[in-house]
Formats: sequence, structure tokens, C-alpha cells
Amino acid sequence: MCLCECDHCICVSHTGKENTVLRAKVKAYKVSVIPNAVDAYSFTPDPSKRDPNVITIVIVSRLVYRKGVDLMAAVIADMCPRYPRIRFIVGGDGPKMWLLQEVREQKGFQHCVTLLGSLKHSEVRDVLVKGDIFLNTSLTEAYCMAIVEAASCGLKVVSTKVGGIPEVLPDSMIYLTEPNVGSLVEGIEKAMEDIDKGNILCPFECNMRIRKMYNWMDVTKRTEIVYNNISLNKNNPLGLQLRNYLTCGVWPFLLVISLMYLLLKLTEKIYKKKHIDIARDYKL
Repeated sequence: MCLCECDHCICVSHTGKENTVLRAKVKAYKVSVIPNAVDAYSFTPDPSKRDPNVITIVIVSRLVYRKGVDLMAAVIADMCPRYPRIRFIVGGDGPKMWLLQEVREQKGFQHCVTLLGSLKHSEVRDVLVKGDIFLNTSLTEAYCMAIVEAASCGLKVVSTKVGGIPEVLPDSMIYLTEPNVGSLVEGIEKAMEDIDKGNILCPFECNMRIRKMYNWMDVTKRTEIVYNNISLNKNNPLGLQLRNYLTCGVWPFLLVISLMYLLLKLTEKIYKKKHIDIARDYKL
């Protein structure tokens, strides 16, 4: 409803744009796709932090249903007994933390599952560099920053193929799976096999690729183009605004807009525009 009268929308993935156009009924030409970025200079690899005797799988996520914690717990319960070399490091907290704690205690996985709890963003890189594989089990995602940060640190990424995730990384840097336990386990096993065979990208090459693909200067320039274009737009008259709101299908909302418009006009009669100081436009 609020998007009906917006000048422009910015989505972080083409999947997000498609949902915005179809569900919010925003015209496609009013929606741009500009991905998020990561400071690849802060998320640098450090292979010396890895344990060569084990394969460490890192998970950094909010522990909520949408992040697929149920899948996460089932994957841990399936793989730890079959692969003694596997170690899981889980960073993050949330209402589903109890499930991972329960699996670890009931199955006796204290030696192979480490639960770090809540992490500051500044601590994430120090956790990521300990891993060989990064696991993302999200059930829905417009754009996953966590997998970009992990790839920047040189980890092999195994992730569910949902939302905008397939758009984020090239095939050489990610193993896409269906959001079910069997497919996730298969993806992790493929990543482990490639690690054992040495069929992996150099961690520092991964970091350089991320620097080129996702950087804040590029995002800033693209966002600035959008803002410069819409700054030339003029405000629509009330009649056209009401016609645009009709597309949302909520008729009572038109009465609210009309009432607010009348209140605004009344306020302008009481407090004249000419008596309000206008901020100066400073050129940077």
C-alpha cells in the first residue's frame, strides 16, 4: 500500500524485484536492482587458522525458523556420527538455540559441535577463517550477506537454493541445494570431496573476486543515479495519487489519504509556508 505512490524502489535481487512488482503492484520501470556489498578488506582469508586434521563447517546465523534451524539440527545429527573428521562451529543466537543445544546434549556431540552464541559483527571474520565450509540453511532469503562474507574469507559455501541466493555467487564458489536434509548433506559431501582432492579456489582469489563483484563504491554510484533521476520528479496531484492507491485494493485507505490531505491544507492556512525557514542547499 505504501509503495503505490513511491517514486522508485531499490531491491537487492531480481527475485526481490519480481516479488515487489507482482505483490505490491509497483510498475517494473520503477524498480531497480542494486545488491548489497561487503567490505572485503575486513573479511580477508587466513588459512593458518584452519585445523588441517579436520573439516570445519561454520554456521553464522540468527537462530530462527526462517533461517532453517530445523534443517541445521538434522544435518548435524546426520553427519557427525558418520564423519568423525567433521567439526561444526555455530555462531548466533535466537529462539531456536534450544534445538541445537538439545541435539548436542542428547547425541553426545560436545566434541564436534561448538555453540558460540551471539556474536558482534566485528567478531564474525575471526570465526569464519577457522572454517573450510560455510553452511547456510535459509528457507527464504532476498540476498544473503553471510554467504558473501564467507566467500570473501575463502570458504566453500553450501547453501539452500531459495529466493535471491542463486544470483549472489558464481557456481565455482557455491554448492546450491534444495531446502531439505538429504540435499544439504549431499552438497556438504561434494564440498568435502573437492577439499580432499584439492579442487578448490585459492582463498585469496575468492577474496579478490568478491572485491570486484560487491563493493560499496559501486553500490553508492548506482544508488546515486537512482536518486538523481527521481529528484527531478514533481509531486502528483491528489487525484492521480488516489488513482494510484486504487491499485492496492484497500478502498478505506483512500478516505484516510483524503482526510490527511485536508488536514495538511488546513495546517497550511494556519501556518503559512512563507513563514517557514527553508534549509539552504549546500553543494558538496
